[in-house]
Amino acid sequence: MNEKLVTVAQFTDYAEADLARQWLEEQGLSVFVMGQNVGVVWGGLPADKIELQTPEGQAEEAREILAAHEPPRREVGEDEDLGDEPEPDFDEEQE
Repeated sequence: MNEKLVTVAQFTDYAEADLARQWLEEQGLSVFVMGQNVGVVWGGLPADKIELQTPEGQAEEAREILAAHEPPRREVGEDEDLGDEPEPDFDEEQE
């Protein structure tokens, strides 16, 4: 393969990057994850830039697939009631 690799997405979490890689590979695309071992090399520091790369000719398709899989996100305001339930008390005896 002599085609130039391009970055189609960036992540700060390796698990998310790996999941995205799997989605793209399931569609038959060539995918490379760059920077996933930065934390190991630098003594456990969190990786701030894990890049998902594909050959340039597959980049547009890869971006479309990733956009279709992106979970919807909702902003939560400070005063919004989230309906939190009380934490379970694990010290109580279970029957």
